[in-house]
Amino acid sequence: MIKKASNAGDVSIETICKILDDHKALDINVIDLTNKSSFADFMIIASGTSQRHLSALSEHLEKGAPHRMKLHIEGGKGNSDWVLVDLGHVVVHLFRPEIRQMYDLESMWSVPMLVNAK
Repeated sequence: MIKKASNAGDVSIETICKILDDHKALDINVIDLTNKSSFADFMIIASGTSQRHLSALSEHLEKGAPHRMKLHIEGGKGNSDWVLVDLGHVVVHLFRPEIRQMYDLESMWSVPMLVNAK
């Protein structure tokens, strides 16, 4: 399930998870979006202990991304309960635990996709 970086501009799943783990992210979950989404290959969901922790985690991901990679961050700056970090083929969602539980993205993206359902 773990995907290596597909080109020099990508960051690997292993690198992203290591950065999150090294900086005390909680409950790191990797979801394979192959055949489920056109916007990314993988989604990583993790929790932080506070708004400031989420902001710091997103900053560490930004520093760990290749310099030429176009990175996009929504939320953060110390005042958000949910931060999204778009790393191209990987989208990282960082939540405070109660917000993560409320949105429950793991359940939403773990449901098998129905094709041509009538």
